[in-house]
Amino acid sequence: MTMDLDITLDKYRTELTGYCYRMLGSSFEAEDAVQDTMVRAWRSYGTFEGRSSLRSWLYRIATNVCLDMLSAGNRRARPMDLSDATPLARAALSPRPDTTWLEPMPDARVLPAVEDPAEAAVAKESVRLAFMAALQQLPPKQRAVLILREVLAWRASEVAELLGTSVASVNSALQRARATLAEREDKGAGAAVSDPLDEEQQKLLERYVAAFEGYDMTALTALLHEDAIMTMPPFDLWLTGHADIAGFMTTIGAACAGSRLLPVRVNGLPGFAQYKPDPEQGGFAPWAIQVLEISDGRLTGFHFFLDTQRWFPLFGMPLHLDGEADQVEDGA
Repeated sequence: MTMDLDITLDKYRTELTGYCYRMLGSSFEAEDAVQDTMVRAWRSYGTFEGRSSLRSWLYRIATNVCLDMLSAGNRRARPMDLSDATPLARAALSPRPDTTWLEPMPDARVLPAVEDPAEAAVAKESVRLAFMAALQQLPPKQRAVLILREVLAWRASEVAELLGTSVASVNSALQRARATLAEREDKGAGAAVSDPLDEEQQKLLERYVAAFEGYDMTALTALLHEDAIMTMPPFDLWLTGHADIAGFMTTIGAACAGSRLLPVRVNGLPGFAQYKPDPEQGGFAPWAIQVLEISDGRLTGFHFFLDTQRWFPLFGMPLHLDGEADQVEDGA
């Protein structure tokens, strides 16, 4: 019985992790929340009366876990949600605590396999960084309503039952959540990426890898939208525009010259694990998980998540490369 229950509960782990990640904005907090959900479900399974489906029951537990975790009021964000862009002349690397930042997540941990292409597309779009950042601006219960109704396509009556409220209350919360998200559209949808990547987008990525690994700023800036954004959590600095981005990369960021990029699947977007030359041990040391946003044939954003000791194991990437990077397989 115990083993059968563990197997049954574990079937829901990926979709629950996706739900908790959208709620919390943190990769590791989401996995902690799902583990807590599984423990609570396992301990109280004897009281489960079957009046709702097992899936609905698990989502009710997960929602309560997330709402408890969000009671402190922390809202995770991107650097551009917290301050204006920094001109290159004033660029400084000032870190903020880990709990400040919206965190990246491997697709495989939050996107369960589905047969419906439209359903898969909605799932990917709903974990992209810009949408995730917008979700974080919603009060926790509005956030839950929007995710359950718009992303997971639950009926209003099902959401009302889960939250212990009325259908009218759910519809009102959804309307307010939609209005808040609409107000944020001027901050940019971030990406219009095909699933799978179309030929033009694939070629753009190939040109990006060649330009970045060659540290060719002329080639790199030719790929950027004129308002492209570059961020580097945990630092609150963010840059916009060709001149400041290229200027940063050839001054403060000059140590990234000679880097190697290995593809990863992250937040429904193209990404890379970046390794830069390791002068002490030789080969290459991990430096960042890059998340790229593409729109209208140009890069509109590239985001460098620098906490390598946390991110590289999460993405299944090694903490050192010997020699050529192309011998390592694609990450999680």
